[in-house]
Amino acid sequence: MKKTIAVFFGGRSTEHDISIITALSSVIKPLELTKKYTVIPVYIAKDGRWFSDEKLKDIGLFRGQAIDDFCAKTKPLAVVFDGGMVLRKSGLKNKDIRVDIAFPAMHGPYGEDGSLMGLLRMAGISFVGSDMPASVIAMDKVLAKQVAQSNGIPTSKFVFFSKAEFDRDRYEVVNKVTSSLTFPQFVKPAHLGSSIGITKVNNGDELLNAIEVAAYYDDKIIVEEAVRNLVEVTVPIMGNETLRPALVERPLLGGDDFFDFDTKYLNGGKKTGGAKQTGAQGYSELPAKLPEELYGAALAIAQKVYRVVGCEGISRVDLLIDMKAGTVYFNEINPLPGSLYAHNWRASGVSSVDLVNRLVELAEERFERTHKFETTFSSNFLSQF
Repeated sequence: MKKTIAVFFGGRSTEHDISIITALSSVIKPLELTKKYTVIPVYIAKDGRWFSDEKLKDIGLFRGQAIDDFCAKTKPLAVVFDGGMVLRKSGLKNKDIRVDIAFPAMHGPYGEDGSLMGLLRMAGISFVGSDMPASVIAMDKVLAKQVAQSNGIPTSKFVFFSKAEFDRDRYEVVNKVTSSLTFPQFVKPAHLGSSIGITKVNNGDELLNAIEVAAYYDDKIIVEEAVRNLVEVTVPIMGNETLRPALVERPLLGGDDFFDFDTKYLNGGKKTGGAKQTGAQGYSELPAKLPEELYGAALAIAQKVYRVVGCEGISRVDLLIDMKAGTVYFNEINPLPGSLYAHNWRASGVSSVDLVNRLVELAEERFERTHKFETTFSSNFLSQF
């Protein structure tokens, strides 16, 4: 009998739309091509309601107002914990769907940040990707940098503060940043991905405006000092105890640009000589043309970050290289890369079908390993009451 895999996507996140593309193109389609599983789409609407229907596998439903009409006419799922996770569809024909394996395809808050992983842990089912603690660290840019630094991994200089601090005295925050960091700087919401809310700034006035933008999306803001002589690279990694990195990839941009949301997903990047288009990720050098020593250092540092953060399954590590100094800095780690970075894995010799199949195997391996530990303890403590 085929195991049932529930693919979770959408969610209460600014990265809701990116999650839909990841789920439909890079997870559900190749999972069905394996012919090994019954694949169930679980769409989480922007208001937090859960839905499941075969129609949700069609990208056409998510264009325009069609998805809103669908959600208005369809009864949401009830989630039942009954020795696992059961998705209950109510209506004329009640139907229970028992989930064997969960495949989160969610980006950002209320999903990728560990929220969904905590729920799946409580349900006691196997799930693809990093567990809750690693997801929490990875999705907090400040925590991830602090963990990296404590393990001897270099990062660019940064300052962080809360939205409450900024609201209390914005000019004190600006002075704190400018006295600690030189320009140019990057201002970011601490918990978002897909480069949403990120601004490059060159002076104090721009800094103030950029913090206002970041504070619109998050209650924690990080400001980073730009790395000089910069080459930005990214390394997708797969595995639990044994790691397999893909190719070191260099996103290619023109002029003074940086890899923002529009460049990633809307403009298709700026074509540069010798670059290959990589779908939603624009144009990139794959593999990155780096001196052998720096290429090796990028692979080594990426894998070290993956381990110290505690990632499993799959993640993507973003690095910044000062080419003149020959220094590789850790920038960010993404516990669920957009579209699983399938274009890089294909170039590394792993097809989309092989990728999702291996990720499911890794999820089951971890489930078997972690469930060998005893979770109960017998005592006479309650007898005294």
